[in-house]
Amino acid sequence: MENLTRGGQFIVKETLAENTFTPEDFSEEQIMMKESLTEFVDKELWPNKHRFESKDYAFTVEVMKKAGELGFLSVAVPENYGGMGLGFVSTMLTCDYISGASGSFSTAFGAHTGIGTMPITLYGTEEQKQKYVPKLASGEWFGAYCLTEPGAGSDANSGKTKAELTANGKHYKINGQKMWISNAGFCHVMIVFARIEDDKNITGFIVEYDPNNPNGITLGEEEHKLGIRASSTRQVFFNDTLVPVENMLAGRGEGFKIAMNALNVGRIKLAAGCLDSQRRIITKAVEYANERIQFNQPIANFGAIRKKIAEMATSLYADESTSYRAAGAIEKRINARLAAGNNHQEAELKGVEEFAIECSILKVAVSEDAQNCSDEGLQIFGGMGFSEDTPMEAAWRDARITRIYEGTNEINRMLTVGMLIKKAMKGHVDLLGPAMAVGEELMGIPDFSTPDYDKLFAEEKAMLKKLKKAFLMVAGSAVQKYGMDLENHQQLLLAAADILIEIYMAESTILRTEKMAKSKGEEAAKEQIAMAKLYLYNAVEIIAQRGKEGIVSFATDDEQRMMLMGLRRFTKYDNYPNVIELREIIADKVIKENRYCY
Repeated sequence: MENLTRGGQFIVKETLAENTFTPEDFSEEQIMMKESLTEFVDKELWPNKHRFESKDYAFTVEVMKKAGELGFLSVAVPENYGGMGLGFVSTMLTCDYISGASGSFSTAFGAHTGIGTMPITLYGTEEQKQKYVPKLASGEWFGAYCLTEPGAGSDANSGKTKAELTANGKHYKINGQKMWISNAGFCHVMIVFARIEDDKNITGFIVEYDPNNPNGITLGEEEHKLGIRASSTRQVFFNDTLVPVENMLAGRGEGFKIAMNALNVGRIKLAAGCLDSQRRIITKAVEYANERIQFNQPIANFGAIRKKIAEMATSLYADESTSYRAAGAIEKRINARLAAGNNHQEAELKGVEEFAIECSILKVAVSEDAQNCSDEGLQIFGGMGFSEDTPMEAAWRDARITRIYEGTNEINRMLTVGMLIKKAMKGHVDLLGPAMAVGEELMGIPDFSTPDYDKLFAEEKAMLKKLKKAFLMVAGSAVQKYGMDLENHQQLLLAAADILIEIYMAESTILRTEKMAKSKGEEAAKEQIAMAKLYLYNAVEIIAQRGKEGIVSFATDDEQRMMLMGLRRFTKYDNYPNVIELREIIADKVIKENRYCY
């Protein structure tokens, strides 16, 4: 297991394309699963989008039950608890392809299979798992997750809900209020977090809910939301709700740990849940652009539209590349732990926790790309896009929540850098050595020789190495200046996070494409090569801007001048790509295929 790449190491260690999992590596079983999921969405969900938009909560329950009957709710559940027991990549694939038609269904599915079921699977006792997980895996019962409170959102451990042991010691009595609870209107089991006495950390409980015997549980009315309209979202009130002591999840005070680890998995699966919606948005936008005639020709012929299509396709291609790269790395880590003798719970928890940085990166990047994709899709439709008669306005509204739940994107940005620094302090990622080397390089004489860029992606890989130096320069100097107080300089953290995010996304896209080009040949991967180069170009522009913002916020005089000079050196191409030509290559293929075809 020592030879496996650790989470966060991508910033200081080169990853080989052949060691990177990509969507082109799906097994025959996974391809069949993808086809089954697509068929389910095309048959059951897409033709009924209007029912989701008209707040038909009963329909959401109906299709969730169908998903359960088809086994889609059980993919990540071990076989001995009624599940398929498939690997992490397959669970990501399921979240991906089942989520393309409606954010309402995607949210219900994600809340149930993730934070509704997973805490019991990963933290429950054998008795708890045998009692609850098979029913949740089959769709006989549905789960909800009660963490957020009016005064406890991003600060999850500050909840006021109380759990008090009864005099006979057989139950905990729960009192408090939860809000924004997905699936609350139709759930049978709630994962509820409450504080016992004055404990530092909250505790998790498995709470059954039966509307015919509410046990002190009252539900608020359905929230009327901007998007995900048929996703049941309610407040939940607990008034002397009795929970058997054996329904405590993990141990006393372990709730915060459960919540944080559940969010790690939730974040990467949320990213997966934003992929197929982008595929469908791009396809619908291209279909419309090919059909819409203006000035005696399809608007797909116009450069302004072609630019949008190329950029939308490129962002999605990068999102796919990075999501499955991370999923493959997590699955490798889980399998290595299983081989080393860990049980399923330990292997899964530690495997995902190892890549918590990458999970947060993906949550931020893919949710924002999904929002941008829906926005540009709506724009391509023009005035029609603003109408409920087209799918774009619903896609735009549904996309907006993805930047908020599973931890806001602002919180996740700061987490990426904070977790990386903690890993460095634990010795899991060597940041100090490479950061010092960058400092020495800045003091030395630059190399003015012309490198050999004959091989595919030779310059792009050289650029990635320089971008990593830019991050180490900015983040290393910031840590040196502020130490542990860096967490109070949030705007600086946000700038550093954007650099880190763009590096991981750009590198993943290049690695996927390099692997594909070696397999299929460069001509067959021509459009993918163009997307990888275009994504990197855009990433370099973002990194240059965010790096400058960070540097001038804390460095002055000679130090500032030297760092800005270093930033210019680290973000300068020897041969700038022709980005308009790259966009034309990408758009031409998508428009001719009349769909997202990568």
